[in-house]
Amino acid sequence: MRRETIHAWLMLLPALVVLATFMHVPAVETIIASFWSTARGARPSHFVGLKNYERMIADPVFWQAMRNNLVYALVTVPLSMGLALVMALLVQGRVAGRAFLRMAFFTPTVLPLIAVANIWIFFYTPGFGLIDQIRGLFGLHAQNLLGTGSTALYAVAAVAVWKEAGFFMIFYLAALQTIPPTLIEAARLEGASRWQIFRRITLPMIMPTTLFISVNAVIDAVRLVDHIFQMTQGGPDNATNILFFYIYRVGFQFWDTAYAATLTVVMIVILSLLALGQVVLIDRRVHYK
Repeated sequence: MRRETIHAWLMLLPALVVLATFMHVPAVETIIASFWSTARGARPSHFVGLKNYERMIADPVFWQAMRNNLVYALVTVPLSMGLALVMALLVQGRVAGRAFLRMAFFTPTVLPLIAVANIWIFFYTPGFGLIDQIRGLFGLHAQNLLGTGSTALYAVAAVAVWKEAGFFMIFYLAALQTIPPTLIEAARLEGASRWQIFRRITLPMIMPTTLFISVNAVIDAVRLVDHIFQMTQGGPDNATNILFFYIYRVGFQFWDTAYAATLTVVMIVILSLLALGQVVLIDRRVHYK
């Protein structure tokens, strides 16, 4: 038994070294850096205690980024997951052109985020874009969706949903194919409707996958920044400035690495709490085989 334990730890050692080197050690260094000032030229950094956190609490842009991130997550997470499940249910059955539909649904996933952003910039271009061309057919005026504060965040969120739904669909499709057909056949013999089969059999059986997808969807809602960088640069007037993009701007545009480290610590804490909460709350309803 002892030899097997040593052998198991030796097998895990390479992965543990990589994980510690690129995740745990940088996380600890980031936490330490949040208590120091940013070095400026010949002036070295010095210990400042909680001043960076006090600055963060008094920072109105930080709170706006947090509000934007909350709205962004509330829009993208349920929509991308719901759309992914609908698409998986559609392409699981025997429908005409099933292979083509699967390819069409999954194609946005393999496209680079920058390419996706450029495609949607064309769609959103006021007056000339595809959306305004369609609106013009119904006599509607052109609208600058990305340049208007009340619509910019939702326009960016639509891009994320379009991009991520196909990726989540693959996991749902795999989960649906593991459901024993005998369960569904027995339910049909008992006179169960399609909705009852979905609610009582399909949904409980795919809950482990739903838990996995929900955790990843929440993480993506916080860490995705490429399309915001390409489409809006956080504007107009910080309307699309979410937390991770704000960290990027503070760290690499304003070159205030200490304050960026402070914001990163907060993001890590938020993600950890959200992931833990999802696991604790949803795991009670998960049926494992």
